[in-house]
Amino acid sequence: MGCCQSLCPDEQNPLRKDGAQPPQPAQTHRGGATTAAGLDNGGDGGVIPSFSEFSLADLKAATNNFSSDNIVSESGEKAPNLVYKGRLQNRRWIAVKKFTKMAWPHPKQFAEEAWGVGKLRHNRLANLIGYCCDRDERLLVAEFMPNDTLAKHLFHWENQTIEWAMRLRVGYYIAEALDYCSTEGLPLYHDLNAYRVLFDEDGDPRLSCFGLMKNSRDGKSYSTNLAYTPPEYLRNGRVTPESVTYSFGTVLLDLLSGKHIPPSHALDMIRGKNIIQLMDSHLEGKFSTEEATVVVELASQCLQYEPRERPNTKDLVATLAPLQTKSEASVASCIMLGINKQEEAPSTPQKPLSPLGEACSRLDLTAIHQILVMAHYRDDEGTNELSFQEWTQQIKDMLDARKRGDQAFREKDFKTAIDCYSQFVDVGTMVSPTVFGRRSLCYLLCDQPDAALRDAMQAQCVYPDWPTAFYMQSVALAKLNMNTDAADMLNEAAQLEEKRQRGGKGS
Repeated sequence: MGCCQSLCPDEQNPLRKDGAQPPQPAQTHRGGATTAAGLDNGGDGGVIPSFSEFSLADLKAATNNFSSDNIVSESGEKAPNLVYKGRLQNRRWIAVKKFTKMAWPHPKQFAEEAWGVGKLRHNRLANLIGYCCDRDERLLVAEFMPNDTLAKHLFHWENQTIEWAMRLRVGYYIAEALDYCSTEGLPLYHDLNAYRVLFDEDGDPRLSCFGLMKNSRDGKSYSTNLAYTPPEYLRNGRVTPESVTYSFGTVLLDLLSGKHIPPSHALDMIRGKNIIQLMDSHLEGKFSTEEATVVVELASQCLQYEPRERPNTKDLVATLAPLQTKSEASVASCIMLGINKQEEAPSTPQKPLSPLGEACSRLDLTAIHQILVMAHYRDDEGTNELSFQEWTQQIKDMLDARKRGDQAFREKDFKTAIDCYSQFVDVGTMVSPTVFGRRSLCYLLCDQPDAALRDAMQAQCVYPDWPTAFYMQSVALAKLNMNTDAADMLNEAAQLEEKRQRGGKGS
C-alpha cells in the first residue's frame, strides 16, 4: 500500500507522463470567466480547478477504495463503466468514471482525449477536472452533480414531476452546452440521452462531460436501444454533429412526453397531429400549447432521416431561447425542481461514539494522546512487507528514528517526536498510518493544525478505511474553524468504525 504523492491534486502543475505538454485551459466564455490559471467560476460561485492528472492513490482515498457504496452509475454495478461519487482531500465532491481494463489500451491516446475535453469550462457542463492513467487503470474525474439525472426526474420521480417551465429550461441549457462544445471544436457527443443530463446543487441542468469521450478507444458510441440510434450510425457506425442533433431530438421527446418513447412512434403521432396525446399526462394540462408546438416541431426537425435536413446547435439555441420568459427566468431551478437548496448541515453520528470518537468530538488532545499510545502499531499490519535483503543499515536507522519518536511521544516531548517521525517518513522505504496519526496529534499539540490535517490525510492515503485517520482530520478541521467539515468527518469516522466492528476486525 503506497503513500500519496500529493495532497491537493487541484493545485498541481501537471506534466503528462507521456512527455507531451498539455493544452492550456480555455479562455473566457459565456457562462464563466476563465482566469490565467485556468479557473472558471462555474456559474455557482464555486471555482472549477484547472484540469490536471490525479494519482490513483488520490482517487482511491476519495472513493473509499472504489467502494460499491459509492457507485452512482444509473445501472449500479451492472454498468459497463462504473461512476463513483468521491470526495477529495480538499473537501471537493467529484464523480469518477472508471473504465473497464484496457478499454483504452494506449495511455497516451487516453490522456490526449481527456486533455481535449478538459480544456472546456462552462456552467452548462458538468466539467471534467482531471484524469488518471496508472497501469491498466483509466479514470476520468468530473464535477459531482448531487441532484440526480433527467431520467430520474422524468421517468422515476417520487413526489412531483418536472413542471413545464423547467422542461423548457432543460432543453435550452443543454442546447447551449452542445453549442458551446461545437464552437470549441468538440461537436461530437456520444450517446446523448436523459441519463447524461445532470442537476447541480442549485438544481440547474448540466450536460455530463463524460459523453464527450467514447467508452473505449474503438468502442461503440451508442449504448442505448437501437430504436433511439441515429439512422446513419446504424449504416456506417460513425458519429457526426448531425447525429448529436438527432439524439437531442430524442431528449426533447422525453421532455414532452415524460416517457422514453421510440422516435418512430413519436413521429407518427406528430404527423397525425396528435400533440396532446404525445404530451405528458402528469403535467395535467399545465403547459402552453403554443410553446409545446414549437418544441414538437423542433424535435421533428432534429429527427429527420436525412442528416442534412436537421438543424445545427445554433438553430437549437435560437429556437428555444424565446421560450424562456422573463417571469419564469427569475424562478430558481431548485424551486422548479422541488428540491431544497441548503448548505450542508453538520451531521451527527446516530450511535454512541467510541472513546477515540468521543475524545475527538470534544477536542480533548490529552485523551487522544492516551488512546494512541495504548493502540501502539496494531493498525499497521499489512502496510509493509520487507524482504530479508531489504533489512539494510538505512532501514535499521529508520526504525530506530521511529523508536525514538515513540519514546518522545509517550513522554509528551512532541517537538522531538515530530523530528524523529519526520526522519522515518522522509526515508520513504516504509509507510505507517500510525506514524502519520501520531505526528498529526503532535502538530495539533504544537498549534500547527494545517500540518496536522496534512498528516491525517496522508494516513488516510496509506490506509483508506482507517477510522483514526478520519478522526484526526475532524480534530484538525475543527481547529481550523471548519466546523461543518469537522462534523462531517467525525460522522464518516464513526461509520467506518462501526463497519469495522460489524466485520469483526475490532476497533
